[in-house]
Amino acid sequence: MNINTIESPNDVVLQEDLEYLAAHHDFAALHHSTILVTGATGLIGAQLVKLLLCLNRIKNAGITCYALVRDIEKAKKVFGKLHNQINYVVGNITQMPVIDVALDYIIHGASITASKAFVEQPVETIDTAYMGTRAMLDFANQKQVKGFVYLSSMEVFGITDTRLQEVKESDYGYIDILNPRSSYSESKRMCECLCACYAKEYNLPVKIARLVQVIGAGVDYNDTRVGAQFARSVIENKDIVLKTEGKTLRPCIYTRDALSGIITVLLKGEKGQAYSVANKNTAVTIREVAEMVAQKIARNKIKVVFDINVPIEYAPNLNLNLNLNLNLVESIGWKAEVGLEEAYRRMIASMENKIC
Repeated sequence: MNINTIESPNDVVLQEDLEYLAAHHDFAALHHSTILVTGATGLIGAQLVKLLLCLNRIKNAGITCYALVRDIEKAKKVFGKLHNQINYVVGNITQMPVIDVALDYIIHGASITASKAFVEQPVETIDTAYMGTRAMLDFANQKQVKGFVYLSSMEVFGITDTRLQEVKESDYGYIDILNPRSSYSESKRMCECLCACYAKEYNLPVKIARLVQVIGAGVDYNDTRVGAQFARSVIENKDIVLKTEGKTLRPCIYTRDALSGIITVLLKGEKGQAYSVANKNTAVTIREVAEMVAQKIARNKIKVVFDINVPIEYAPNLNLNLNLNLNLVESIGWKAEVGLEEAYRRMIASMENKIC
């Protein structure tokens, strides 16, 4: 195989995942369509673009891929020799550039995702979410697309009722609207409402995929999120340092599963509906994850230590119990495949590829 034709030549683990998805999932509904991905240089956006190109190579899918990016030079670094297979649209999500072609599907993932930005740039966080999503929904309505999926977040749930054994899509909790850190969660809620309104008023086939923390192949080595921090601790043979007691319980999802979940919601979801996309078997506390990584993956060569000093950018409820009910997404034929330990092993192998 010509190395210039494969989607992730510098990351064997990610390449395996892309080819697995192409071989084992039925994405035939996407064949011979034109698809726009926003946030295309982000973790999920980039992998979605690479998956579409992988389908073209392996399945002769004939997909025309458009990628909305702010920085063309960054995009060329992310996609390497694949860049000539991608139609770049360079611009700001809040002011949708002109695309003079018919579009079939839009996957809208552009968002500010760094926790520090939620605190330091809360106005920009809100503007990017609301104005960007409004612009994309108007654009989708103008193009009369077949399907639109908005990538949302588990943070829309807020601080849920501790009496709930499982949290369904409709089980919303408390969010402090006067806390600037809430700029992210509140704007995600507003965008979900906006999607539902466009579905109702304009009959737009927009669906919502609520993602939990994504870990796995393709995660940047310097990513600041907790999963990447744990992975770096193993690679660098350093103790895992927790800044909290680690009592927050929430599920996560492996990157490959996130991709299949998003596309399933796009193709099979009900318009105006939100779907939690997670792996129910990964719902454990942060402390339990840290201990699993230290004991099973690092083979007790590192340990978990506590330096309690909660950063301001952390979500406010450190005792969150977010055990998600996934009946809705499973009802449209999707289920996560990769468990927690395998997800961390594959993420670590992928990150090691990047430093070789």
